[in-house]
Amino acid sequence: MSRLFITPRHLQTIGRHASITYPNECCGVLIGRCHSGATFVERILSVGNEREGDRPDRYLISPETVLAAHKEARALGLEVVGYYHSHPDHPAEPSGLDLEQAWPEVSYLIVSVEQRRVADARSWRLSDDRERFEEEIIDQAAIGFPPSSGMPGVHREAV
Repeated sequence: MSRLFITPRHLQTIGRHASITYPNECCGVLIGRCHSGATFVERILSVGNEREGDRPDRYLISPETVLAAHKEARALGLEVVGYYHSHPDHPAEPSGLDLEQAWPEVSYLIVSVEQRRVADARSWRLSDDRERFEEEIIDQAAIGFPPSSGMPGVHREAV
């Protein structure tokens, strides 16, 4: 099982974004590094949901915004390691549309928001056969890259 290392501060930032945009989905980019099968989030790039209509259950990050995120990450010596979005009044589990639009080798952090309150946060990766998502362990820890030893973490800690 893969691991997503992210600080509590970053999770709080994502949770605030999800609460503010409720009842619409929020979205953003996770910037960091991958090392030894683990993903380390070092920066959060909150972006606007660029989807027209259907925003309570859909989101869109335009190709131009994705490209700009990749440029920003490269300028910092980092890479885009994943994306986040919220599920207003729904579980933090990928939808069928999430599966259709997913890219391999990146993390998808989903935050469940119920009545403007964060209920759960879970992270997912597309399986190698691209048929399903596999859940990642979320470790909340102060992130130093690469880790010098085992990093303490909390499995699937809510935001």
